[in-house]
Amino acid sequence: MAALCEFQLPLAADDLLRGDSSRHYVVQEVLSVRELPPAIAAFQAAFRAQGALAVLQHFDTVYSLLRHFRALGAAAKEDALELMMQVVTHHSNELSTILSDSGLSHADRNAHLNALKMNCYLLSGLLEAFEMEAFKNGLVEVDPAGKNKKNRTKVSGFSWEDERELLLRLLTQLLQLDLRQLWNGLVVEEELVNLLTGCSYRILENSNIGLQKYRATREAAMHLLATALTHYDHIFSATLKITQMLQHFEHVAPVFAQAVTLWATEYGLKSIVGELLREIGQKCPQELARDTSGIKGYSVFITELSEQIPALVLSNMSVLLRHLDGENYMMRNAILSAMAEVLLQVLNGDQLEEAARGTRDHFLNTLQAHICDINGFVRSRVLQLFTRIVQDKVLPLTQFLCVVSLAVGRLKDKSVVVVKNAIQLLAAFLSNNPYSCKLSCSDLAEPLKKEMQKLQEMKDCCREAAPRIAPEEEWEAMLPEVRAAAQQVLQSLQEEEDEEVLEVEETAEGTSERITGLLRKLNYKSAVRLTQKALWHFQGQEPFSSPKEENEEATILGILKRLYTGLCPGEKSEDSPCDSSSLTLEEAVLEEQPQEQPQMELVKQEMLVQYLQDAYNFSVKITEALSLISKLMYENSISVVQEAIEFFVTVSKFGVPQALLGVRRMLPLVWSKEPGIKEAVLNAYRQLYLSPSGDSERARAQNLVCSLSLIMVDASLGTIQCLEEIISEFVQKDEIKPAVIQLLWERFAEKSQCSPLERRAAVMLLGMMARGKPEIIGSNLEVLVRVGLTEKVYEDYRLAEEVCNAISKFASNSKPAEEKNNVPFRLPQDQALFVCLSEAVSNGFAQPSSHWIPFMEAAVALIYQLAEGPEKICAHILQVCSQKALENLQESDGQNEESESSPSKVSDGASSLPTFLLLHLVSLVGQVALQQVAHLEVSVSMELRRRRVLMEEQKTKQHKERSDSSSKKKQRARSTENDTTIEEELGLVGASADDTEAELIRSICETELLDEKHLFSAFVPLVLRICNNPGLYSDSALRAAAALTLGKVCMISSEFCDSHLRLLFTMMEKSPLPVVRSNLIIAAGDLAIRFPNHVEPWTPHLYARLRDPCQSVRQTAAVVMTHLILKDMVKVKGQVSEMATLLIDPEEAIVGVAQNFFNELSNKDNAIYNLLPDMISRLSDPDCGVDEESFHTIMRHLFSYITKDKQTESLVEKLCQRFRTARNERQYRDLSHCLSLLPISERGLHKLQDNFDCFADKLQDPAVYSYFQAVLVRFRRAPSKPETKALAEELEQKLFACHNRGMDSLDTCQEGGKTPMPEPTKRKPTAGCRHQPLSTANRDDDDFVTPRPKALRNKKRAQKTHKRTVITFSSDEENSSENELSAELREEETPTKTTPITRSSTRRLR
Repeated sequence: MAALCEFQLPLAADDLLRGDSSRHYVVQEVLSVRELPPAIAAFQAAFRAQGALAVLQHFDTVYSLLRHFRALGAAAKEDALELMMQVVTHHSNELSTILSDSGLSHADRNAHLNALKMNCYLLSGLLEAFEMEAFKNGLVEVDPAGKNKKNRTKVSGFSWEDERELLLRLLTQLLQLDLRQLWNGLVVEEELVNLLTGCSYRILENSNIGLQKYRATREAAMHLLATALTHYDHIFSATLKITQMLQHFEHVAPVFAQAVTLWATEYGLKSIVGELLREIGQKCPQELARDTSGIKGYSVFITELSEQIPALVLSNMSVLLRHLDGENYMMRNAILSAMAEVLLQVLNGDQLEEAARGTRDHFLNTLQAHICDINGFVRSRVLQLFTRIVQDKVLPLTQFLCVVSLAVGRLKDKSVVVVKNAIQLLAAFLSNNPYSCKLSCSDLAEPLKKEMQKLQEMKDCCREAAPRIAPEEEWEAMLPEVRAAAQQVLQSLQEEEDEEVLEVEETAEGTSERITGLLRKLNYKSAVRLTQKALWHFQGQEPFSSPKEENEEATILGILKRLYTGLCPGEKSEDSPCDSSSLTLEEAVLEEQPQEQPQMELVKQEMLVQYLQDAYNFSVKITEALSLISKLMYENSISVVQEAIEFFVTVSKFGVPQALLGVRRMLPLVWSKEPGIKEAVLNAYRQLYLSPSGDSERARAQNLVCSLSLIMVDASLGTIQCLEEIISEFVQKDEIKPAVIQLLWERFAEKSQCSPLERRAAVMLLGMMARGKPEIIGSNLEVLVRVGLTEKVYEDYRLAEEVCNAISKFASNSKPAEEKNNVPFRLPQDQALFVCLSEAVSNGFAQPSSHWIPFMEAAVALIYQLAEGPEKICAHILQVCSQKALENLQESDGQNEESESSPSKVSDGASSLPTFLLLHLVSLVGQVALQQVAHLEVSVSMELRRRRVLMEEQKTKQHKERSDSSSKKKQRARSTENDTTIEEELGLVGASADDTEAELIRSICETELLDEKHLFSAFVPLVLRICNNPGLYSDSALRAAAALTLGKVCMISSEFCDSHLRLLFTMMEKSPLPVVRSNLIIAAGDLAIRFPNHVEPWTPHLYARLRDPCQSVRQTAAVVMTHLILKDMVKVKGQVSEMATLLIDPEEAIVGVAQNFFNELSNKDNAIYNLLPDMISRLSDPDCGVDEESFHTIMRHLFSYITKDKQTESLVEKLCQRFRTARNERQYRDLSHCLSLLPISERGLHKLQDNFDCFADKLQDPAVYSYFQAVLVRFRRAPSKPETKALAEELEQKLFACHNRGMDSLDTCQEGGKTPMPEPTKRKPTAGCRHQPLSTANRDDDDFVTPRPKALRNKKRAQKTHKRTVITFSSDEENSSENELSAELREEETPTKTTPITRSSTRRLR
């Protein structure tokens, strides 16, 4: 029946079960699962007997198998697939012979046609079923069933991944036959072609098809589709199918890009590229903006295709350009990427035609325009594309500077990715710049100026030697154009044009000059018209009185010739036309040769000047970028910081002087907690300094040492510490060669010639290396002492200071691990090192030198660090120095016998001693006092603990030995005693022992160090006298040293500290010397950590220094307060607003300190959120706050830390409530501005609605109303629910109504208004409100107003009033006095309120 009835390919499988069986084939019976195995066997037997036509009788069998595919076992499925592939293979081989037989009967043709359709249908059905099954199995994760399946697959030898490749190749072989013969030479049924190509599309839909292991299958599917496209006109269907798949399957984009490339290059199907791009280009941009998944596939396809066949994409680029104006950024990125690929692979080189050059410039201009695209991803992508263009040297020099300027502008972009790619682009410009390997502006400016002068001279020479062309020759050259213009004018073709030119002058001479000017401007038509009119207007006047020619044209041309040749400058030349025409040919050639040579030289010089000008402009742009990128090194983005560091490495290689500033600026990043940033800094210095140039190892070592010495010139202490960390890392990794260390020792020992600065740098570098390898210093300690601390110490105290620092670093790193029984590293007192140090300090005491004090401090610190019994050595030094001072005093008294006597020896000595001696003595006392305290608190305390632990271990060991020798019965009896030993080991007894040791140290400091028997007591009155009498001791250095010494002595005893804090803080506020105020701020910070209970009442005076007029004092105060607040040593409340004011400080360094403070403070839970209400209260107070613009700047920074939704909602409610207590319009505006800074959520909007009555009457102010409008605008930008949008509209209407009602009430004086307008300027606060302490109000968060501070009322001064000061402190202490700020600290004003601050242990200081 199948051979008689036509088999039609069904749209659905069920279509074969119904229909007219007399005309079309219909499945008679669907076999059950049990009946399928014998039926398959029968089909196989029939195939062996009849061949491929057996399918005509057994189609129902395989059809039934497809219907029950899920219920069948794997073996049956595999057998069916193998059988069908054999059938199709056999039929394909038969068809190759049958189709070439011209005598094929109609019946045989129909039979083979039906068999072909049936075989293709069944084989495609099996492919679909197996593919679906593989997909479902792929969804199952790691599962025992999956493992069993894999094992079973390997055992049976069947792999669908391999079989589907063979199946696709079989279908391709089938399509390659001339199947049209089965349709009598007509077109093959489209349904059959779609059926076979559908197999390829179905396999390509598999998400794993892009993997490398399926490459063969992927290529087989591509070749099948290529055959259909080539032989069966499948282009239209393929275009629609591919665009649909690109829209729904993201993974197929690179696959189809590869396929289209294959079809276009190997099969010559270039038209498919245009069809696909045209189909994508015709998509509506608005629809694509909504379909993000589809547009991603299109964009990837365009990008991939342009990378593989850019020439074909270029020919069809016009159909895609409309999407550059679309909303979706991915499509813009794809088209811009395609343009870049075309520029890189097609439109490059200098041999481009004019049209290609225009296209190239158009693409470059388009890319430049999108550097400022509205979307950050597009801006970033374009910068990446330009980076590739620059790296491949495709960018024309004419557009070099333009792109550089755009890249520099993107350094200020808000998007981190854009900034990162802008830095990469600038680095690419540097690495591939065509100008110079050295880009210093100063180096380029001088040759540019010189060459410009030379060019000007050459132009002047060429202008003087320019050849003079005879006017007759010029006229003959322009005559054809003039004649053509005259003919057009005389024919009256354009009479209406240029009517204004036809107005003649008053005189014939003026008209003649005008006609000549028109001829020189090549405006021939206007010249002819004007001549035509002048002939009529100036009849009989020269030069228009010439005889008439045979026609008007000749007359006009004759007049024009006379005018042009007669008025030409060539008329005045000495050589007449006859003379020039009489020159021989040889003379003319000889004249032309010297004229061409200067012209060529001029062109070369112009090119040189242009080159130098471009190089200079490029260097200026790079210098501008340096300042911007150096600020980016401290951004939050790790990738931006890494790119900035790498950029400075690149810039340094091109000799830009400003690069050294960036190299230094990146140094502190070595302490970064991010491993990536720290490693980037190490790599940068590794590239810059560890890879020096040189022919020999010695030369490379010299270059390395010189480079490292250069970076330490004028370096700050922080820079040196950072460099020390880097060098120690290099030394630990053995990246610094021994030759470098050897050269440093030679420089220090003066074995190689070097300057004193280089000697100091060598010692510093050796000390840095000792951190990584202590043996570098340890093995040459005697050399250090002999060279640096003997006779030459008095010649260079700075070198001796660095020697002490180097030995100190060696000592701190050479100590063994701090365990219980390790003896600390100490040297005996008679060591040569200490002898040399004592002599150097003592002998230098009586010599005036500005570098003696830093050396003395380093020497005393080293003695306390290394010496056994350092207090004895330092006491001896103090005695010797004091004796020298007394001797000097006695000599001075002998010379000045007439001087008045003084009751105090010390003051008398001070009045007659040289200032530098007194300065040295005071500084020495302070340094010894500080080191003595540190020695007791750290070294002695640790030694006591170590000895105690050793004793406890010995006792434990003895107990253990006794217990081992005793009997078992005694062991049981002592089990309870062992329990107590365990408790001791657990630290229960050790804690009390620690407290005992701490109490011992404290008692020594409190009772012994400042006792009359101790050496310090002899110098304390001298220090106090200098501090109390600034008029008597006017030397600024002496006063600064005395103030610092006072702070150091206060560190010894809490009693002494408490009794002299008033003097210390008075000097801090009253001293006119910034260095004194800075020193005392640092001292007060140390005292706040050591004696917090005593310093806590004086905290407001520390905050007051944040507004000091001196920049250095403010910076010091900011750093000190940052440490105290972050370490919780100072109570933080509203006074932290003083730190916030530093965010608007004119000094950039202070702003950086403030930003760092708030960044660290934000890491504490809700710290900034809790402080914001108090800070808003203080900063918005017009009496003691900041101006409105500065307030906005501060609040923008502070509100950037509010990121939690709950914090935002709570702040919205609190700020709304504060409107009720706001006193003036300024506070209304400040509150509303703060609300506009918050990211209002849906719940925040409800809070605004609930508290609307709090600010309704304030909406009359236009500024307040605009801020609330900004809140709603910002809320609408975020997606929200319909009901929320309705709430926002309702709130907006209420805002508008209240605003208008408030404006109307201004005209009616608030008559009849429900909400009366407040009059804050007329209303006076009540007495209770005036005197309410701020701390109480702020504690409950119920009052926005910053009340006037309540005066501190002593019992004796209860009724006395004080002046109001500008700065008030009332947030932390309820009883703080306004008078505290006056610095007139009398005894009765000394703070009496103390808040105890718990300290865990004295070990905190260690």
